[in-house]
Amino acid sequence: MAMGTKKGRERQEEIWYHAELAEAPGHPFYRKLEAKLKEASFDKFCEQECKRYYADGVGRPSLVPGVYFRLLLIGFFEGIDSERGIAWRVADSLSLRQFLGYGIDENTPDHVTISRTRRLLDASTHKKIFDWVLERVAQAGLVKGKTVGVDSTTLEANAAMKSIVRRDTGDKYMDFLKKVAEAEGIEAPDAAALLRLDRKRKKKTSNEDWESPADPEAEITKLKDGRTALAYKVEQAVDMETGAIVAVTTHGGAAADSTTVVETLCEAGEAMAELIDVKDAKGKYPVAGEGIAEVVADKGYHSNQTMVEIPELSLRTYVAEPDRGPRNWDGKTAERDAVYANRRRIRGERGKRLQAQRGEKIERNFAHQFDTGGMDRLYVRGRENVHKRLLIQAAACNLALLLRSMHGAGKPRAAHDMKLEVVFAFIRLVLDQLEFQSAENGPWSRPQLLAKEPQSFRKRFCRCSHRPL
Repeated sequence: MAMGTKKGRERQEEIWYHAELAEAPGHPFYRKLEAKLKEASFDKFCEQECKRYYADGVGRPSLVPGVYFRLLLIGFFEGIDSERGIAWRVADSLSLRQFLGYGIDENTPDHVTISRTRRLLDASTHKKIFDWVLERVAQAGLVKGKTVGVDSTTLEANAAMKSIVRRDTGDKYMDFLKKVAEAEGIEAPDAAALLRLDRKRKKKTSNEDWESPADPEAEITKLKDGRTALAYKVEQAVDMETGAIVAVTTHGGAAADSTTVVETLCEAGEAMAELIDVKDAKGKYPVAGEGIAEVVADKGYHSNQTMVEIPELSLRTYVAEPDRGPRNWDGKTAERDAVYANRRRIRGERGKRLQAQRGEKIERNFAHQFDTGGMDRLYVRGRENVHKRLLIQAAACNLALLLRSMHGAGKPRAAHDMKLEVVFAFIRLVLDQLEFQSAENGPWSRPQLLAKEPQSFRKRFCRCSHRPL
């Protein structure tokens, strides 16, 4: 199959009968996003990186690489979780057709095409797209690189717990319970009796004994809401000064934070090394030349192992410490010194300030990506496929940061609400002027209907001091 290109999809109809073509005015947010991508030659970069996956001049042209990555970006900006949902939304929206470069008489890519393209392009190519976006963010001065925060969350996999089987025998869960009942001499004639037996016995659904035939790389773990499910864990390193995501790693859902943090920090260190020579618009180097110096994390990352391993990377730790009570340090001099040094730092003014910023700089990114960004659960299988989606989701979050710094809005909804903000600001200005002019003519009160902004407006802009995406 030959690789499709943006130039190969250019049409000349609008040159000859532009007035007769039906078109939408386009969403102002997507117009600005497209202008930024076009200015930085996004399509040219994508086509160069993806060229090796296609034959030259053989077969039908494929989905244009730039269009494929735009489709995944739309998933973040529109809050859509699945590729099927993205395909339906694009086919239904004139504004998104315009953003992708599809006319009203053309069929937009279906979910099968999107899925096949994702499987064709490997994770390293998706990583290069993430790095390309991160470089644009660095050029805007939004990557400093001195202090990074690390955090993780679990995402429910596209596999059901009821489908798990034994790794050794391949038995399903109910078949295994029947064997347990027979071995104990208990009569369990139906499924309800087996489940009652299961509730009484100690749970043994460990990842060493059980797996999902649909997604063997997903691991059994407890989610944030308390449910036990098959899941993956995503861990990210975030610039604590700007909120830019500098590294993304993907792990099995049951992986402990203390066992994955070093890998994530190494990814972040490599990313910062690549950005040291990047200049901003003023010709300065925004990324710290010495690289990452400090690491901020929550209590889940505190352990003797991490307190020793992270300083070995020449990094200072600001990791919140859980209350473990009196501890025995016999034969653990290195661990004791590392824990005490971290404790001293987090109790200082800078340590308290960095811990307070975790919610705004780190957890807020997770909320935008996995709550409003439409990835609270996964609809792809396999760790590599999950990692591909997570990389582009993080790249989209960085693009939102870049657009917010340039235009004040990082998502289509925020751009729409900015118009309301201007309208109500104008109304308040007019009412204040009327009050001032009528002061000499007697008492005057502003109309209650105009004085009260819509509830959704007040809730969005007044519930906190942070500006929304």
